Amino acid sequence: MSRIKEFNLPDLGEGLTEGEILAWLVKVGDVIELNQPIVEVETAKAAVEIPAKWAGQVRSIFHPEGTTVEVGTPIIAIDTDPGAGPIEESTTGAPAGDLPTPSAASLAAVEVAPAEGAVEPGLIGGPAPGGRTAVLVGYGPRTTAAKRRPRKEAAPVPAHAQAPTAPAPVAPVPQPVSPAPAVTAPAVGNGRAGGLVLAKPPVRKLAKDLGVDLATLTGSGPLGSITREDVQRAASGTPAAAEPLTVAAAASFGADREQRIPVKGVRKLTAENMSRSAFTAPHVTEFLTVDVTRAMKALDRLRDRREWRDVRVSPLLLVAKAVLLAVKRHPMVNSTWAGDEIVVKDYVNLGIAAATERGLIVPNIKDAGRLSLRELADAMTDLVQTAKAGRTSPADMSGGTLTITNVGVFGVDTGTPILPPGESAILAFGAVREMPWVHKGKVKPRQVTTLGLSFDHRIIDGELGSKFLRDIGDFLADPEAALLAWT
Repeated sequence: MSRIKEFNLPDLGEGLTEGEILAWLVKVGDVIELNQPIVEVETAKAAVEIPAKWAGQVRSIFHPEGTTVEVGTPIIAIDTDPGAGPIEESTTGAPAGDLPTPSAASLAAVEVAPAEGAVEPGLIGGPAPGGRTAVLVGYGPRTTAAKRRPRKEAAPVPAHAQAPTAPAPVAPVPQPVSPAPAVTAPAVGNGRAGGLVLAKPPVRKLAKDLGVDLATLTGSGPLGSITREDVQRAASGTPAAAEPLTVAAAASFGADREQRIPVKGVRKLTAENMSRSAFTAPHVTEFLTVDVTRAMKALDRLRDRREWRDVRVSPLLLVAKAVLLAVKRHPMVNSTWAGDEIVVKDYVNLGIAAATERGLIVPNIKDAGRLSLRELADAMTDLVQTAKAGRTSPADMSGGTLTITNVGVFGVDTGTPILPPGESAILAFGAVREMPWVHKGKVKPRQVTTLGLSFDHRIIDGELGSKFLRDIGDFLADPEAALLAWT
């Protein structure tokens, strides 16, 4: 049995295919213990520490910090019996300290075995040295003093470890421009300025949807930019007439005035999920404006209670409670479209959208419908604090059934949110504002908010969506009366 074991990057969540190595918590030559955190990896859902699968000595680290690695790729080699003497060069194929790219032969020669006593996939079996308990790969508690370090550019890999790279793209060669009058010149062909295709994002999307190549079009907009009309004419086969453009307007801008942001991590996963949801589930959005003055007064009374003085109490807490109670009255809202059947859930994993430094994530509170109001408040506080600290695990963001997005914290009245994949409804909670409102026949200043409910019209028709939204509004209009009537 080989004493050198290569540890592959594990699947850290549902459907994840890659992760970026943020920081190595060990170095070549270190003696490590079972379950000791060895590397911090950022996936599209969270940043997690991965514990060691075996005790031993770090023989090789295959990928430097900043590298994106596919799931199943070896990332580290561990000598599980360092006291047995030196290792022959042929065992690992590289001296300690190198960063080799594992070859097919080395992968075949190395045994990647589960830890002794493993009881199920991904579970490290048996107690670890020092009294630590067994943990799931990627979900273990922090047991070292290591802190997350800032991202940095990937370190150079030794020449023998580098894979062949594609040749750098060649910049477009400027074409000669025919002399033109001093006042006017022909329109910039193909909607280009400085070698770039000028078109706004909605126009690019339209062109993609209609199968039109923007590089073949002549732009009729400012600076020769391509407009929606240009794309539509091209799609219908109608030729566009070139219009004169002043030479002064045919300006170009260099790359020093552009910023290119790699699409990866949370942004990449969010883009994929939202695009898939938007073009799969037929969305309908309804709005309801509610006088929440009584709800705000109820929150003040709740804060004054001795047992609630150390609890974070916010309007979002009442919105969450309203959603959970409304689901009990309309269970079909908490369901999933599964092609030839609708799966109605008897539990609510309530998602709360949270803005973090890594982007927007949606962790969820498991089985939130079974929680008391106090337990719900504690769960929401923990969820938000964990998200802002960047410690939300992939498991906390999986399995959501219904979501609330609180756009009101940004001063926005409401929105038309896109459904998270697999869910049939999402509620946008807008800002609570003091506004003139007709109350008991007179116009008075009242606390008012607007709710926006998006739902999957394959499952939820207009009547069901309206009743669900109306019940949420009734609760927020008078929560104490609703609690007495509904529970």
